[in-house]
Amino acid sequence: MEHYDIVVIGSGPAGQKAAIAAAKLGKRAAVVERRDMVGGVCINTGTIPSKTLREAVLYLTGLNQRELYGQSYRLKSDITVTDLSARTMHVVGKEIDVIQSQLARNSVALLIGSARFVAPEEIVIEDATGDLKHISADKFVIAVGTRPARPSTVDFDGATVVDSDQILGMDRVPASMVVVGAGVIGIEYASMFAALGSKVTVIEQRPSMLDFCDREIIESLQYQLRERGVTFRFGETVETVESHPSGTLTLLASGKRIPADTVLYSAGRQGVSDELDVSAAGLTADRRGRLSVDEHFRTEVDHIYAVGDIIGFPALAATSMEQGRRAAYHAFGEPVGATDVDLQPIGIYAIPEISFVGRTEDQLTADNIPFEVGVARYRELARGAIMGDSYGLLKLLVHAEDRTLLGVHAFGSNAAELVHIGQTVMGLGGSVDYLVDAVFNYPTLAEGYKVAALDAVNKMRAIARVRATGNALDLDSAAPVPST
Repeated sequence: MEHYDIVVIGSGPAGQKAAIAAAKLGKRAAVVERRDMVGGVCINTGTIPSKTLREAVLYLTGLNQRELYGQSYRLKSDITVTDLSARTMHVVGKEIDVIQSQLARNSVALLIGSARFVAPEEIVIEDATGDLKHISADKFVIAVGTRPARPSTVDFDGATVVDSDQILGMDRVPASMVVVGAGVIGIEYASMFAALGSKVTVIEQRPSMLDFCDREIIESLQYQLRERGVTFRFGETVETVESHPSGTLTLLASGKRIPADTVLYSAGRQGVSDELDVSAAGLTADRRGRLSVDEHFRTEVDHIYAVGDIIGFPALAATSMEQGRRAAYHAFGEPVGATDVDLQPIGIYAIPEISFVGRTEDQLTADNIPFEVGVARYRELARGAIMGDSYGLLKLLVHAEDRTLLGVHAFGSNAAELVHIGQTVMGLGGSVDYLVDAVFNYPTLAEGYKVAALDAVNKMRAIARVRATGNALDLDSAAPVPST
């Protein structure tokens, strides 16, 4: 039996970083992964393919250029799945090569096969030929991720009724599509296919979508999607999906019947802990296949850790990477700095994209925290005009008393990049005054931080004047100073 200091099950973002972090500490590490899934769901069917598809859609449709060249502008009039998949396959192939190179460069063994526990300190790996290899380790990290949830009432055929892992394998761009589930994945794909010209209907049993985001931002996203012909059906439950020679028919509990060429079912994901036989290791998964961990990502079995999507929210590649690194450090007694989960950014790669860090207005209001809002709209920024983005915005939430940043919310082009400036200021305990006094390159979207900061500060200054004089002021006089 071969023995390692640490064995990581799963080669997605969390597993990669856990194994490499352990190797950097001088430990003998191994990663177990199926032959066709090096890089995990992130590389093969999730984050990288979907974000590459998004870039292909934006490029080929010319969507981002239409404010400048007219609504009929397109780089390619008849976009096929081949056009979209060519870019995706190229990027996925390169990323798999990078991962394999990184593991080899750090002397991390890549063990190909499907793993399952046979004891708390031992796993067995079955390869494609059915041969079994027994492996033992001092520490284990479970980073196997999740798979799409599949209700028994829906018959997934991989062609007209698909889940989020199958959608990239479609043979054509559908003229119409039903998206079941208005979560992150559902909204991302709904926006992409709407941009391609598909008539999209989104069905969500909750009264709204993405309710963990800022309400104003979500309202802006819904407006943009409706402008592209997306129909939203909130408060609706899908009973079943019927497949017919002419397409699909989605039956709702309310009695509605929605025809479409394709149905994307994206209503939650299920942890794949069942395939690991975690009970043999002394672990118990919840009904959604997830494992519970402590603040160090350690399960109830001390030498077994779990990271990434298998432990639930936020289930993002970025947070999973950090979880993997921290789990490996804790496993071998390596000090690691404190982390503030409230300062981990969230990125939603819809079209347009959303990103935020920190608190929302609703959360601050519920907690009775006094705050002021500063907003910069892309149409106020020269860079926004150059890019042809008039709908984007950057919102800052500022504590009304100590002037610290409480939240940063971005919507529009490069939102997921832009948010990191605010994240850094918040992480270092900076105040809105830093942004007021800072000089940003011109023309840039980053300049929006100064505009939004001035907006918030001028509002607070107006309130201070009222308090000092007892006289009501015209708040229009407290408008932000325009950038020059």
